[in-house]
Amino acid sequence: MTIDDLHIVNYCHRSCTPLLNIMRLPKDKAFALAHEMAEQNKNTTAFYRFADFENYYTRRLQTDKLLYARFIELGGKPLQYHPLSFVLHGSDYLNSWFDNGIVTMIPLNRIPSNHISFTYGDSMASLERKSAFTMLTKDMLLNAISEHDGTLEEFLTYVTERYHYIEAQVWDDECLKI
Repeated sequence: MTIDDLHIVNYCHRSCTPLLNIMRLPKDKAFALAHEMAEQNKNTTAFYRFADFENYYTRRLQTDKLLYARFIELGGKPLQYHPLSFVLHGSDYLNSWFDNGIVTMIPLNRIPSNHISFTYGDSMASLERKSAFTMLTKDMLLNAISEHDGTLEEFLTYVTERYHYIEAQVWDDECLKI
């Protein structure tokens, strides 16, 4: 595998529409949708966070605010305030979390560097553990991969053994269109 083979993957439950973010809805509509999704999908891991949406919404707003500010500090040019979430090169863990639903794969080389960022593991969990939070630009990630003493597969294994996956935040919806 080479860098050109890398892709980002978005997982979506079958009862949802891919490549949307509930945080982009007006607050009242976000809460109504979260309640509806939690009620309809009580046994689905992905919707546990919506059962206590008051808590999730507040934490997600804080996380997105910090991610947005940090991405700008790193030279990013976000076109959205709330990014779409992906993982680098897929995750069996998240696929299962979303009940093996809809999977959208985008080649990483299609996403401009100034419209994508990465965190090792879940961005919200990473920010809550502040000491473990690292945001990377695409160039920083590619540099970390090239500096790793081993193959690309070994780098991905090294990171995923510690953090489950590498989250990708896409800050421009237009670059996802085919």
